[in-house]
Amino acid sequence: MARETRRQRRDQRKASGSAKPAPQRAQRAQAQVRPGMQPTSVQTGRRGGRKGGRFVKEAWAELNKVEWPSRGQVIQGTIVVIIACAIVGTYLYGADQIFKPFVRTVLLGE
Repeated sequence: MARETRRQRRDQRKASGSAKPAPQRAQRAQAQVRPGMQPTSVQTGRRGGRKGGRFVKEAWAELNKVEWPSRGQVIQGTIVVIIACAIVGTYLYGADQIFKPFVRTVLLGE
């Protein structure tokens, strides 16, 4: 026997009279029009009026929420990056000097 369709289950609930009211979320979802049937301006979220005003306001509001680093934090972070670059650079230089004879003799055959 095939599974009942949604429509059949709804009809059975109506006939039995014990239908519970649908939750608000379900009612809202049922009330919404399918996106393909809505006007294009609603589908894309575009509205008339100034084109970038809303975006700029929202971007400015987000920038105001950011916790900007202090001058000391910026200096400390810069020093950490410079030291890390020096360590990695030194490691790569050392590895290059160690493998240079191997590459010349074995791989290049000089």
